[in-house]
Amino acid sequence: METLITSGVEVQVETIFQPEHSNILKSEFFFAYHITLFNHNNFTVQLLRRKWKISDSNFDIRWVEGDGVVGRQPVLYPGDSFQYVSGCNLLTTIGKMEGIYIFENKQERKEFEVKIPAFKLIAPVILN
Repeated sequence: METLITSGVEVQVETIFQPEHSNILKSEFFFAYHITLFNHNNFTVQLLRRKWKISDSNFDIRWVEGDGVVGRQPVLYPGDSFQYVSGCNLLTTIGKMEGIYIFENKQERKEFEVKIPAFKLIAPVILN
């Protein structure tokens, strides 16, 4: 598990290789990632947008941006947490994801960035 706290918001990431959605013979590898967000601030925050950098071992880089996560823009009151699961496909057995969330401090109506810790995507087939 990777964990990082930025501006009072903690991001925890766990990854899971999904063999049932992968096709190893065609070099198609699918990974799920489980993210938990914790608001350690004494004010309410809302996740507005995200920006991901996805790299693979062929040095290909993709950028993914959009509003919210999994179709939601969750509001986290002080002490609240929010969890979601999403996924990523790669054409190689190894990759990496990292990025940022854009949150809003609801009290001051100001946006701020929260870093998503870099995490590895490794298909266990290469570990044998």
